[in-house]
Amino acid sequence: MTDLVHGTIPVRAGDPILPRWWRTLDKASLGCVLGLFGIGLLLGLAASPPLAARNGLEPFHYVERQAFFGAIALVVMLAVSMLEPRQVRRLGVLGFAASFVALLLLPFFGTDFGKGAVRWYSLGFASFQPSEFLKPGFVVLSAWLMAAAHEKNGPPGRLWSFVLAVLVVSLLALQPDFGQAALVLFSWGVLYFVAGAPMTLLMILAGCVAFAGTVAYEKSEHFARRIDGFLSPEVDPRTQLGYATNAIREGGFFGVGVGGGEVKWSLPDAHTDFIIAVAAEEYGLILVVCIIGLYATVVIGSLLRLSRERDPFIRLAGTGLACVFGVQAMINMGVAVRLLPAKGMTLPFVSYGGSSLIAGGIAMGMLLAMTRSRPQGQMGDILGARRRLGADA
Repeated sequence: MTDLVHGTIPVRAGDPILPRWWRTLDKASLGCVLGLFGIGLLLGLAASPPLAARNGLEPFHYVERQAFFGAIALVVMLAVSMLEPRQVRRLGVLGFAASFVALLLLPFFGTDFGKGAVRWYSLGFASFQPSEFLKPGFVVLSAWLMAAAHEKNGPPGRLWSFVLAVLVVSLLALQPDFGQAALVLFSWGVLYFVAGAPMTLLMILAGCVAFAGTVAYEKSEHFARRIDGFLSPEVDPRTQLGYATNAIREGGFFGVGVGGGEVKWSLPDAHTDFIIAVAAEEYGLILVVCIIGLYATVVIGSLLRLSRERDPFIRLAGTGLACVFGVQAMINMGVAVRLLPAKGMTLPFVSYGGSSLIAGGIAMGMLLAMTRSRPQGQMGDILGARRRLGADA
């Protein structure tokens, strides 16, 4: 029966863990992530000194912190990528539980750092944003529930995962953090679609989301202000979007030169939410295209590897993690070029932020663990083995 499930590819006896991990790893995705982190440090050298000067700190204070947290994130990513799918599932469930509790306690112990949304815990030496760690755990837990629903006498996993999604989205919307809420809802929709949801039901759910957005626009001044700013035909040059738009236009194809950009002196979030504007101004369209190419390589390469995977949980969890990674990058860059309403969302592995980097390392480690090559063989091998088994019987 083992051959029927896992194929007939031989496994090397006594193969050490590290060589086996390296041989089965998606090295292209790993290389792209390392490239994104390197670009993040490069852009941090340009974007962080103005912020450090405003706060009375050493010029490269934030770059050093980014390198520190990034190193932790990379170590965590490599460690998680060595886990088996069952261990990733346990890590995801425990991580979701801890992050969900932290999210519940935010209104009582959290802080907004003057940004109008209570999203962080202040630890003195650093801050902690539970929603960043919640996303990979939610994807893994939802994938497990939906995969279990396909089993004989399995639980109503789709319904349970939907209830979880509603609870999480509601908590995030109350902060308010509509960007992360939309990302969580999108990840659930992707999982539901891959799990075989009918298009009619997905269209009904899309209509419900549109209705919820209308209600949020009428009831939330924060949400309405961002939508109005996005829909306005004129861009106020004194806003963050105005500064970012001007920086991208000034950069052109080749940029104004290293250190020659001006937007970093005007944008308070130049090192986080609008880091792509710094890249476009100083290095031009060439670097932006390279960044987009790195994200696309990770997402498309991962989805291609997952398309050959027959384990429902691995296929669902990996697809969800890959899509969340790509869509978060798309949202961040879309906001900077005014294709999307303003959302406080970092660019994975490029923007400054300890929570974002470490949570991204966990999520990418899970994705690398899911996309590792496994001895499951080709479908023809399995069919042939079944025919031989039937003939022997």
